[in-house]
Amino acid sequence: MSAATESFSLSATIRIKWLILRTAMEERLVYRGDFAFATLVRFLPIITQIFLWHAIYAGDSDIVRNGYRYSGMVSYFLLVMVARAFSSMPGLANGIAMSVRDGSVRKYLLQPVDMLDYLFWHRVAHKLVYYIVAAGPFLLVFYLCRDYLPGWPAPEVTAAWVCSLLMAFLTGFLIESLIGLVSFWFLEVSSLIFIYMMMSYFLSGHMIPLEWIDPWIPWVHYLPFKYLAYFPAAIMLGKVPQDALLFELGIQAAWIFVLLLLNRLAFQLGVRRYGAFGG
Repeated sequence: MSAATESFSLSATIRIKWLILRTAMEERLVYRGDFAFATLVRFLPIITQIFLWHAIYAGDSDIVRNGYRYSGMVSYFLLVMVARAFSSMPGLANGIAMSVRDGSVRKYLLQPVDMLDYLFWHRVAHKLVYYIVAAGPFLLVFYLCRDYLPGWPAPEVTAAWVCSLLMAFLTGFLIESLIGLVSFWFLEVSSLIFIYMMMSYFLSGHMIPLEWIDPWIPWVHYLPFKYLAYFPAAIMLGKVPQDALLFELGIQAAWIFVLLLLNRLAFQLGVRRYGAFGG
């Protein structure tokens, strides 16, 4: 292949990705009022969490439970809220299952558009619109809770936090897309999605910090779930030593690589099975 052909192919690929991204953002902004309201409602659970932990700590800021004071616990859940804004993928697995069930998955087999690539950029568009809408409420919540928050850490720690958030997005996307691809074998995956949501809520640190779970599930730190919520928050709170940051980020990257391979394998095997039954 000549350099000119490669350049044209790369340019065409970039145009396709940009078209997918732009179209998906336009779709999200059509019902921007409803989208904005749904975004604001998602901030209500953090208020419940703050009151809940205030009751657990009995308002005493000096009590330390599993390495967390009350202020640290509030900071933790605020940071987890940010991490979940990156890693949560509502509707992704169900959308893939529906596509397989109604046969619309065939468009990815007939057109020169990779299914996972299309869904990835579609989800990027969703997140970009979400961040634009949620930026104001996020800033307001963090401003109101500023007395509980620690100061900004060293630049390298902040850089590691940003990297962990971006990889949390990839981890969440790949886990949910893998669950959706199971629909090539089981057309109804709603029960599997429910099980995953319950496991993720508990094992990712979304419900409580993983330090509270360690005594009962010592292997929880070896699962990919912790990178969806706990790990980014732990970085900012200094729970991860600076000399271990690169190692932990490497493990997170390794999980992304493994999940990507599983997604590709599941899609290829699923398409063969789908084609064998005639669609």
